[in-house]
Formats: sequence, structure tokens, C-alpha cells
Amino acid sequence: MNDKRILYVSSEVVPYLAENEVSLHSYELPKMINEVGGQIRIFMPRYGNINERRHQLHEVIRLSGMNLVVNDMDMPLIIKVASIPKERIQVYFIDNDEYFKRKATFSDEEGVLYPDNDERAIFFAKGVVETVKKLNWVPDIIHVHGWMASLLPVYLKHYYKDEGIFEDTKIITSIYAADFEGTLDAELISKLAFDNLPKEAISKYKEPGFTNLMKATIDHSDAIIMASNDLSADLTKYIETSKKPFLPFTPKETFKETYLEFLKNKVQ
Repeated sequence: MNDKRILYVSSEVVPYLAENEVSLHSYELPKMINEVGGQIRIFMPRYGNINERRHQLHEVIRLSGMNLVVNDMDMPLIIKVASIPKERIQVYFIDNDEYFKRKATFSDEEGVLYPDNDERAIFFAKGVVETVKKLNWVPDIIHVHGWMASLLPVYLKHYYKDEGIFEDTKIITSIYAADFEGTLDAELISKLAFDNLPKEAISKYKEPGFTNLMKATIDHSDAIIMASNDLSADLTKYIETSKKPFLPFTPKETFKETYLEFLKNKVQ
């Protein structure tokens, strides 16, 4: 993995948000690659419940200032950056006052999903790609974690398919059991169609629940990791029959060796 460039794109990352399966993996895997000589970057949303002062986030003016179009609306992109203490790992935060200023991640104080989570996911996907282009840092692998990041493979395979810098980039997605109740906005499919994503690529978003989001992401990934031991039977079967290279759930004690071997031998 020496000098291999891996971009980690996640809904949640420790220490900026509470510990759970997604946030812990999104910290531990980059740390692991960093320790074996890989080059890594991490991207996540800058939710309003992240303490900017405590974590020493600061805006990167040269990367901010672009407008991203979401469903025919111009939304300003703000990029902030911080370093994980003691790890020499940079984390880039995708920010926008309209989408990410509220003091929670995915739902309100009553547990109801934010109605614009679909647009937040579109903005996040586009924000990551546009920022990587500005950095001129071409990843060999993009590793996706969490449903808020799940539109990235779809956009890379279609909306950004003519971007030469990603021509040889492989996409891995870790699939977690971390579900949500209900669905995203029913208009998500029309918002994706606005970006000229082909009908066959976005058909699963007609019913944008968690399982269909994950299935669409699997369809557009080059390799899959089963990141939860209690993944649903539906998603497990979908992965196993996808004809994509996949890594079955692996306990933490043996994951490092297995993950590195998977990257080396299956993701080419």
C-alpha cells in the first residue's frame, strides 16, 4: 500500500461525531492505511453539532466559493479542514449554511429525518468531487461509508464520467446495517434526473428507502465490504449475487490483514 492514494468519504467520522460502526470504521481504516505508508484524505459533512473550536476547523478560502447546483438551485460550497490529533490525517469538511448548519446529523430532536436529506446527499457528493478536482489529488481508490455518502458512486459513474482524473479510480463501498426509518424525499429521482443521470441508473430511487439506496450504490461500486455482522438477508444476498468482488464481514481482530489483502488482490 506504499504511496497508494485512498480517499475515504463518510457520513460520520470519529472524533468529530459519536462512536458507532460507521464513524469508527471511517477513522480506523484511514489510520491503518496511513500506518503502512498509504496516502489518505478523509471527507465528511460539516454538521452543525461538530464543535469547530474544539476540533480546530478552519475554512480553506482557496477551495471555498464555488456554487453547486442542486435541483436547479445554486448552493454555495464552503470547505473546512482539520487534523486528527496525533495521526497526521487531514479531514476535509463539506459545508453549506442551508444544508449543514442545524445542530444534528440526519434527523430532528424527535427522530424525524430532515426532509432535505436527499439534497444534502447530492450536495455532499458533488462537493467531494469538486474539491478533489481543485486539490488535484487523484485517488487510486475511493472508499465510501454511510448512506449520506451513498450517492457518490452514482455521480462518479455518470455525472462525472468524462472527468479524466477519475478514469482509473476504483470505488469501494462499505455496507452497514445502520438503517433509517421511512424514505428520503420521493422527488429524489427527479432531482437526479435533473443532473441527466440515466433512467436505468437511478430506477431504484423511485422508492428511496435505505435498502434501495444501498443497492444502487452497490450497482455503481467496483467492490463491496460487508461492514456489519447483522446485515439484512436482502442486502447480503444482493451483494453475493452482484458479481462484484466483496469482502464478507470480518471481526476486528483480523480485519487489518484481510482488508489490506482485499485492496491488493481484489481492487485493481
